[in-house]
This record gives sequence, structure tokens and C-alpha cells, in this order.
Amino acid sequence: MELVTTIVNRAGAKMSSVRWKFRITPMRLVFMSIAAVAIAVILVRFVLGLGATTNLNDQWPWGLWISFDVLLGVALAGGGYGTALIIYVLRRDKFYPIARSAMLTSLLGYIVVVLGLLIEVGQWFNFWRPYVSWGHASVLFEVFWCISCYTLIQVLEFFEVATEKVFKGLHKYLKKAMPVLLVIGITLPTLHQSSLGQLFYLMVGKVNPLWWSAFLPPFFLLSSFFVGAGMIIIESSLAGKALDHKVDISVLRGLTKISGGAMILYLILKIVDVALQGTFANVFAFDLPSVMFLSELVFGVIIPIIIAFSSLSSTRKGLIWFGILNVGGVILNRFDVVFTGMGNYLNQYGGHYFPAWTEIIVSLGLVSIACLAYLFIAENFNIMGHQESDPVEEVMTEDCDYASTAK
Repeated sequence: MELVTTIVNRAGAKMSSVRWKFRITPMRLVFMSIAAVAIAVILVRFVLGLGATTNLNDQWPWGLWISFDVLLGVALAGGGYGTALIIYVLRRDKFYPIARSAMLTSLLGYIVVVLGLLIEVGQWFNFWRPYVSWGHASVLFEVFWCISCYTLIQVLEFFEVATEKVFKGLHKYLKKAMPVLLVIGITLPTLHQSSLGQLFYLMVGKVNPLWWSAFLPPFFLLSSFFVGAGMIIIESSLAGKALDHKVDISVLRGLTKISGGAMILYLILKIVDVALQGTFANVFAFDLPSVMFLSELVFGVIIPIIIAFSSLSSTRKGLIWFGILNVGGVILNRFDVVFTGMGNYLNQYGGHYFPAWTEIIVSLGLVSIACLAYLFIAENFNIMGHQESDPVEEVMTEDCDYASTAK
């Protein structure tokens, strides 16, 4: 007991000697204000229920929180596993400087998703039941478990960064565990990203033919991969202004080409899907679903592909436009699947839905909290422009050195 007390006291002494900083700016005060209002609304929601804080009803049980905080949040947070795959599996080391910032953005994105799920679930105090009730036949059960496990893995991956500054004695152990964590962290997202598409595949006859498809799982998985580049470009641009840091343009251009390749595959699958389903007439009907569908493909896929493989990608302005259109296309797609895609079916039963101001402020508040957390972590830990050799290579080198010494 005395030994444990001594260790805790030493750790506390070291923590107290660490200096923390966080600049206060007008934009950060805005984030804080939105977050404060959102937290107040969330507390009211937990006490009084969904009916008091949302416009959801029996016809529209899935609204802004599911589409924005969960479906969209999971997709936009996909940059973490995509970047890890490119760097640590495909060994594209030139992208290593953006690895930590991409994985941090992903971690915070998944924390927002978990919070969104907790807020959205009707009886939120029963959130623990899937951990003890084995609903293996449910797609949502698999999504819940994968998101929970992946968020935990990302927290452990971040501890490898955090222990460079605090609790340094744990750093070497976490670094040795990183190869295993990275493999698990790359595998898990491929499961729940595709399973979110599977949810809507099960709604045969309820989703507009333009968005219902047997290819929905690969569509969701592919879009979560290629949107990672757009998120990294936007994040690096905003962080560059807030934290006075710029990512080398060749790194970002390389990401856009990889993303562009995935988008070409996505576009080909879309065309094949329309041909197999015989929905060309729906695509060019020029009604609301048709216009939304074409907007997704033209502005969210085709134009970004052109930017990625043209001279436009060699300029920061072109890259920013790629990021905006890339991310905007995925945002439009997820909203279309939930709202435009299911609108006609749900309207048959007399239901209608428009988000309440409380729903909007909670979504903005979760994003504000994530932004504040990103800024605090980036200012206090070695996140931006990290240039050291990657953890997989370091562990392999240490093992080889140990083996040669033993001989």
C-alpha cells in the first residue's frame, strides 16, 4: 500500500510540474458559449426526455442527431483509419507528418459519435445493456460494439502520444503495443462503416431507389475512406491559421490523389449500380431527389476527381476547394440517405420533421467541444508536424537490436 501511495504521489508531483497552456481568442469564446448552451440542453434532454428537446415523432424516429452526429460523424472521422492504413500498412512514409493530427481528429470525432449515440438513445440510462446482452443478429449491435471498441483503441493510441509528456514511464510499453493497436484500429472501422450502410440496405422499399442499393455497405466504406483527405486538408488549413503551422503542399497533394483514386472506384460503382437497377430515368427526372443525387455526384465526386488529377491540386487554393467539395459531398450523401431518401415513404404516414433549435445547438455544441479539445491537445502535445520515425518501425528496430545483442 505504501508503494502504491509513493507512485501516486510521484506521478502527482510530476503532473503538477508540467506546464499547460490554452490561448483565449474570440473564436474560442464563441465555441465555449455554444458548448455551454449545448450542455444545458443535453442535461434537460436527459431529465425530460427526447420529446421535450426534439421534434422527433413516431414517423421520424431518426433526425438530425442520428444523421449528423452519428452517420456523418462516423464518416468524417474515417480519416484516422485511412491515414493509418496508408502510412503503416502501405508504408507511404511521406504522409507521416500528418499522422498524429489525422488520428487526433478521428479520436475526437468518434467521441462526438459516442456522445451523440448516448443523447439520441431514448432510455439513455440503459446504454450499458448491449455490453451484457448478446444481440448478435442486430446490425446496430455490431455497430455499437465496433464504435465502442474502436474509440477505446484510439484512446490507447493517443496515450502513446500523451505519455511523451506525462506518465513517461508508461511510454515505452505503449509504444511496444502500438503495432497491435494499429492493426486493430485499421480493421474495426471497416466493419462499422460498412454496417451503417447495411442498416439502410435492410429498408427495402422505404429508401428512394437512388440511394437504396445492394452496394450500400461498400458505398459507405469507400466514402468514409476518401473523405479522410478532405477532412485532413480542412483541418490542416484551419489549424495552420489557429496554431501557425502549415503542412507541406506535396503531402496534401499526395493525399488528394489517393482519395481521387478511391472516388473513381466509387463513381464507377455508382454508375454500375444505376445500370443494374435500371434507375437512369430516376437520375435524370430532375425532381428534388434527382437534383440532390446529381449534386452529390457532380459537386461531391466528379469535380474533386478533376481537381485531384489536375494542376489545381498543386495550389493551396485548389486543395482547399477539393477538401470543401469532398467533405460537402459526403455530408450531402448522408443527409440525403436519411431525409431525401426516406422522405416520400415517411410522408405517406402523415409525418413531417424539421430539427428543433435544441437539436441544432446540441450538434453545434458537440462540434465546438471537439474543436476546443483539439486546440488544447495540439497546443500541449507533440501533434503538429511530428517527424519522428513511426512506432511500428521503432519497435521492430528495438527487437532487432535486442536479438543481435542476445547473440
